[in-house]
Amino acid sequence: MALSRFEYVKQFEQEEKLLPNSWIVVRIDGKGFHRFCNVHAFNKPNDLDALQLMNLAGMTVMQEFNEIAIGYGQSDEYSFVFRREASVYQRRRDKLVSYVASLFTSAYMFHWKRIFDQRALAMRYPPSFDARAVLYPTDENLRDYLSWRQADVHVNNLYNTTFWNLVASGLSNADAEKRLQGTLASDKNEILFSQFGINYNNEPVMYRKGTILLPKSVNADGKKQRFIVPLFEDLIGDAFWTKHPEVLDKKAKTDTVYELDEHKTQPVILYQLEVQDRRKAGMSKTEPKAKVLLEPDSS
Repeated sequence: MALSRFEYVKQFEQEEKLLPNSWIVVRIDGKGFHRFCNVHAFNKPNDLDALQLMNLAGMTVMQEFNEIAIGYGQSDEYSFVFRREASVYQRRRDKLVSYVASLFTSAYMFHWKRIFDQRALAMRYPPSFDARAVLYPTDENLRDYLSWRQADVHVNNLYNTTFWNLVASGLSNADAEKRLQGTLASDKNEILFSQFGINYNNEPVMYRKGTILLPKSVNADGKKQRFIVPLFEDLIGDAFWTKHPEVLDKKAKTDTVYELDEHKTQPVILYQLEVQDRRKAGMSKTEPKAKVLLEPDSS
């Protein structure tokens, strides 16, 4: 672009670069999603299709950035953890946050029909997501952050599961809220079991623990390939971090090749397999899709 006398205005632009050698967490949050869920008649307390749509949007972000070590999603939020040494956009905060939010939102809209066609659910108005970037200087800080988000899933889901079962039994929203006021987790578990025959521990693990997305080597069509794999595991204990050492240390050697058998019904995997098949056939990514089976994992 030719220089002009107006170019001096560029001096007003300010760049904030995120500190080096720190984990970068970009967290996406749905804006006004209480209304969005009501308008689109999402199932309560959990809508499996809506959660799978969030996972597809999260997958899209992780496919774009190979410097993301782990993604974690629950409800209307998703966290993406960029490695300490990540240099994407020279670690410019505004650039990184705005692009992740934009890509996540567009992917959410792009995959909507894939998920909701079976319910003939049209998008009534576009969703929006805000985003923030937070730095965590140590591995312990990062683990505590992810533990905090997973603990939040448990607290909220136990409350919501109990609340909406009370409402379904005939209580008003206000009466259900009053009934649960001051209750402990054990009280809510007792209400679910004694009144509704629900053992909370048997609820689908995605609802209780959220979704972890990891880049993994998988065996697809007899070949070792990189896929974004959804996992539903505990992040708070040490077992996950021992099993997946590459999350904290990308140099950690892991010979594990994930077999897709247990994941093949997950839309995130189905989509990646479908794209792979299209590429083999020389087709565009935008060609018509295959049917997606949505079954919750209750392990």
